[in-house]
Amino acid sequence: MPQPGKILLSVTGFDPAVWLAALQKHAPDREIVTEPASADDPTIRYAVVWKQRPGVLSGLPNLAAIFSVGAGVDHVFQDPDLPEVPIVRSVADDLTERMSEYVVWQVLDHHRKGPRYRRQQAERVWNEDRMQPAARDVTVGIMGMGILGRDAAEKLKALGFRIAGWSRRPQAIGGVEGFAGDAQLDGFLAISDIVVCLLPLTPATRGILSKPLFARMKRRGPLGPAILINAGRGGLQNEADIVAALDNGWLGAATLDVFNQEPLPATSPLWNHPRVMITPHAAATSMPDALVPPILAQIEAFERGEELRNVVDRQAGY
Repeated sequence: MPQPGKILLSVTGFDPAVWLAALQKHAPDREIVTEPASADDPTIRYAVVWKQRPGVLSGLPNLAAIFSVGAGVDHVFQDPDLPEVPIVRSVADDLTERMSEYVVWQVLDHHRKGPRYRRQQAERVWNEDRMQPAARDVTVGIMGMGILGRDAAEKLKALGFRIAGWSRRPQAIGGVEGFAGDAQLDGFLAISDIVVCLLPLTPATRGILSKPLFARMKRRGPLGPAILINAGRGGLQNEADIVAALDNGWLGAATLDVFNQEPLPATSPLWNHPRVMITPHAAATSMPDALVPPILAQIEAFERGEELRNVVDRQAGY
């Protein structure tokens, strides 16, 4: 049975103090460190990471698993010296629920013409749009039918929307019209009035939200041209192509929570585009007190001899 060991917390890009406090709170009997004692520290058994310092994990001889503090793991793979140990994605009800809240909020906002009515309010215009379709007449297409995509689909189905799902491999999900692989992407796009992207960022998906895909999206539907919502990863999208697709009528509107460069530069034309809604990578904030307990529960189960769950397929990249 694996022996208990230290946890290395290695995060960059934000203050690690809140994550350290949560780990210490929920695992008071386990030693947590923010740096190894040496490059080959034998006492470190687990690493909890977000954009870890490159090479910090490579020489740890007894490292058994790496845990991402977010649902995405592309940041882990940015380390060129990543050791060959299991990588575990964060899966927690809180994270899933927050993402579904965001997706439902934005789908409903576009569906019920929120952008139009906000413009009218600013201009003091009273003009009800009597061509409001019912939810049952609108198809929401979700790209990425993992845990987040499935939960969002269930909540949108409960509101009456028709749901289509596109994934790498075929999946049978009740009440969802399924599409899989490149061969079925056109069919998925042809029926989707609102396209919600929750894909992981992998070599296969990088830049997928770009001109070739926008050219195949639905042009005429109950909401006009198809609407894009990206709450996945910034690397999935080509932002210049999004602006061009909005301007030439290939896209009716876009909600973007993630960007290639964050914070989004003040010079980006997305800020002032009348049909773009920007949120600051806020769709599903990783909350330490919600995500640390599942990580620790996995560690404890592993030390009892159980297998790790939500392990990343390194070849697929998620």
